[in-house]
Amino acid sequence: MADNEKFDRTSGITDSVWIHTDPYSGRLNFQPLSEDIETDVCIVGAGISGIQLAYELVKRGREVVLLEAREVLSGETGRTSGHLSNALDDLYQNISKKHGTDGAKLAAESHGWAIDRVGEISKELGIDCEYRQLPAYMVSQHEHGTDKHEEDMKMIQEDVKLASQYGIQSSFDPELTVKGWDGKLDQRGGGIFGKQATFHPTKYLKGVLGWLQKQPNFRCHTHTRVMSVEEKGIEIFKLGHKYCRVQTESGKAVKCEHAVETTNVPLQKLSVIVQEAWYRTYAIAIRVPKGSVEDCLLYDTADSYKYVRLTYCDEKDDYMVVGGCDHKVGQDDVRGRFEELEKWTRERFPQATTADYQWSGQIFEPVDYMAYIGKNQGNERIYIVTGDSGNGLTHGVLAGKLIADLIDQKANAWADLYSPSRVLSVAKSAPEMLTHDIKSNLQYKRFLQSDIQDIEDLVPGSGGVLNPKTSKPIAVYKDENGQVTKMSALCPHMQGVVCWNPVEKSWDCPVHGSRFGEKGLCVQGPAKANLPPA
Repeated sequence: MADNEKFDRTSGITDSVWIHTDPYSGRLNFQPLSEDIETDVCIVGAGISGIQLAYELVKRGREVVLLEAREVLSGETGRTSGHLSNALDDLYQNISKKHGTDGAKLAAESHGWAIDRVGEISKELGIDCEYRQLPAYMVSQHEHGTDKHEEDMKMIQEDVKLASQYGIQSSFDPELTVKGWDGKLDQRGGGIFGKQATFHPTKYLKGVLGWLQKQPNFRCHTHTRVMSVEEKGIEIFKLGHKYCRVQTESGKAVKCEHAVETTNVPLQKLSVIVQEAWYRTYAIAIRVPKGSVEDCLLYDTADSYKYVRLTYCDEKDDYMVVGGCDHKVGQDDVRGRFEELEKWTRERFPQATTADYQWSGQIFEPVDYMAYIGKNQGNERIYIVTGDSGNGLTHGVLAGKLIADLIDQKANAWADLYSPSRVLSVAKSAPEMLTHDIKSNLQYKRFLQSDIQDIEDLVPGSGGVLNPKTSKPIAVYKDENGQVTKMSALCPHMQGVVCWNPVEKSWDCPVHGSRFGEKGLCVQGPAKANLPPA
């Protein structure tokens, strides 16, 4: 597969384990938008948030158009670990400080609803997606018998206590061990959270999309890049009428009553974007003999923590999906992450054999732990879903119900918790937000840096920024055959200078997290446009 074709199907040159049983060639195909159209609701972005919302709206009788810049499921949904959890990784003691007891309880309730909703829909539509409920275990990152292990046990006990208060089936076991953890490292003890779940994300969504494709009130258009989403018209005291206009790169437009940006991060300059931090996260899929490791979710207390689950490989083996090693986009060395994950796994699970898949993805962390789901700031008919906080699958599912309720003007108890316009919890996070923003703005220092001094410095299959003193920085990619592509190195979003990511063969912006394929195709917002030729 050519590199440019690869970036049309996913957001990196690596492949996630999900293509093992759901290859790209089996994904559903749709046509680009070829005319101006009108609809009730236009959704931008065909990942879990967009497809799930389309399902909820179509079931309610709404007319829906779904637009995608590349192919369906080409974003971060297909690069997740596939876990569904309301035992949230930000810990309930932290969530309670930002959102109070009531807010934390609503967080547990809404993510729990999302876990059950995936099971309901997969059963209703007959989708074989490996959905199953199972326990999740939180263990210390430190060895048993150390002071740091004891500190972790106290922290885990507190989280278990609060999770129980908020309705999650949870308990603490000081002697907890995981079947198959046969390595010498003794990290026994931890929290047990019941009724968590896992599934195959792209199989599930392909099944939902297949059902939607058959509905008369649904249309999907791929290879249709959206450049602007705007509210038009005037409405004062219920007089007049507002509507939305979604403008595409090709010049075609969608007029609609409501527009929803389910693009992982909104396609706008700043606003809610400054209330998030953006990270790369890494995962491997390594073979273990079938039945040799307990079927559970497993994660430790490290920052960044390791997370583990199982998925189908073949009749002999399962794949153990192990993730972690997070870092801010474009601000750290991407190399060595997969090796660290494999070493961590083999030290604890010596029965592991070959690591067949390794890939990375992107997460957006909101400053107060909860995603931003609802009306965009300053808008009445434009909605956003962003800030997945490492729980993008459950956030995406619950967003389907929440935004459908908002569009239908139906009361929803979760609305204030996830509102993009919330103030109090964000204000409590002001120091962290200021520190993050300062660090992000410091990345403009790349205007003074050059990765290479000459194009000849590049080896085939690599890229680097050439920063001539007499002109603007140039992103240079040399393919395996030695052919050179030159692009502007300035991110179209806020003019940050992009960095070469050798793991994914992508250009990553360290300022706000936008990413581009090796030849400039935009694969991750908030940028909307590609890197232009230089």
